[in-house]
Amino acid sequence: MCSANPESTVKHLKYSYLKMTDINKTIQKWHASFSKGTDFDSWGQLVEAIDEYHILARQLQKEVQSSNSSDLTEDQKKTLGKVATCLELRSAALQSTQPQEEFKLEDLKRLEPIIKNILTFNKDFPFDVQPVPIRKILAPGEEENLELEEEDDGGATAGSPDSFPPRVPGAFEGTLLPQLPSEPGMTLLTINIEKIGLKDAGQCIDPYISVSIKDLNGIDLNPMQDTPVVSRKEDTYIHFNVNIEIQKHLEKLPKGAAIFFELKHYKPKKKFTSTKCFAFMEMDEIKPGPIVIELYKKPTDFKRKKLNLLTKKPLYLHLLQTLHKD
Repeated sequence: MCSANPESTVKHLKYSYLKMTDINKTIQKWHASFSKGTDFDSWGQLVEAIDEYHILARQLQKEVQSSNSSDLTEDQKKTLGKVATCLELRSAALQSTQPQEEFKLEDLKRLEPIIKNILTFNKDFPFDVQPVPIRKILAPGEEENLELEEEDDGGATAGSPDSFPPRVPGAFEGTLLPQLPSEPGMTLLTINIEKIGLKDAGQCIDPYISVSIKDLNGIDLNPMQDTPVVSRKEDTYIHFNVNIEIQKHLEKLPKGAAIFFELKHYKPKKKFTSTKCFAFMEMDEIKPGPIVIELYKKPTDFKRKKLNLLTKKPLYLHLLQTLHKD
């Protein structure tokens, strides 16, 4: 009977130790970031807190979506995904004018021991939330370093969807939210996303639109909503026909706010979801009836300072607005 190779065993133990050391260092960084964000939050430095929460949420989402790491179990990744959702909820709450609906700092602080002890955490998550949709989370400008093909006039390449690897079931079912309760004298907005015009509409795989509201500094004023993936494409149009319920009364939106629409689609060669283009609607454009808005090249410029039209062709995002007021 052959005994195990002592040298091989030592190498294996050393490798396992190094892997464990790496994940522990990563957890320490997450915990430090969490503490930094909650400190800013408690000191009233809201912009800094929101930035820190966004950075940590993106790091956690990347870990959740990583298929190369075996350091964490699927349950642990799911828990981290829920923590990321809570970070986004707290970021939105910091901009909210409705205290009764806020995700409070005390609530967020209940998650600190979960992050710190994620490797041994085995209790029920304290809040009824779901992990954010599975998608590649990229920092601004990161997409340009990953993609080789151009997506403006004359740059797209064709492909057969039948040749692409299977997608993750249920990964793009949308995150649409219901209409808010009405309040006397307050106005709610429903936006029906009818269709978007693109010269290569038929080549977009699993397209969906992310809708967010930002202030002049690009800070979130509402939770982001994703439409479900659509498959109806005709000529140069992708048809959505889906309603978005804006999660804030119009009278409570600050001056200079804008509603952003980001068209996203799956890139099979790169195996991530990319922003194709974006559009936005400012407050003076909110009025009942149809509206068409121009499309701009990525990356999405939430501060609206460096805008470049996607195409010179007459292709737009088509919306229908409905205002509700008691």
